[in-house]
Amino acid sequence: MSIQSINHVQLPFPAGAEAPIRRFYSSLLGLPEVRLNAGKALRFVAGTQRIDLVPTEHWQPVPAVSHLAFEVQDLPALRHRLLQAELPLVENRALPGYLRFYVKDPAGNQLEFLEPDNDPQEISP
Repeated sequence: MSIQSINHVQLPFPAGAEAPIRRFYSSLLGLPEVRLNAGKALRFVAGTQRIDLVPTEHWQPVPAVSHLAFEVQDLPALRHRLLQAELPLVENRALPGYLRFYVKDPAGNQLEFLEPDNDPQEISP
């Protein structure tokens, strides 16, 4: 037996907040939505993985240390799009060899976006 990959991740959101969740993941992040007949979850595709967002009646925010990380291409363009949407970004957590920032989705789930930093002046030996 060997584990090949992550199939999907499941995150909660407050029941009734489908519209802002859909706008964030689809319009702002550009993830395609997968419409399945089963359940009320919103499902989006990131590469070969899926993000399932599940409406929760008694929703509580997840701990701040928990997060989902996306490796992206053209991080500056995504950063610009999220800033244009007036979302607060956290950019004070350096990671050698990467450009990155964090943002919270409309349900308060923390997301990390990172891209390898190809500028050799920025990478420490």
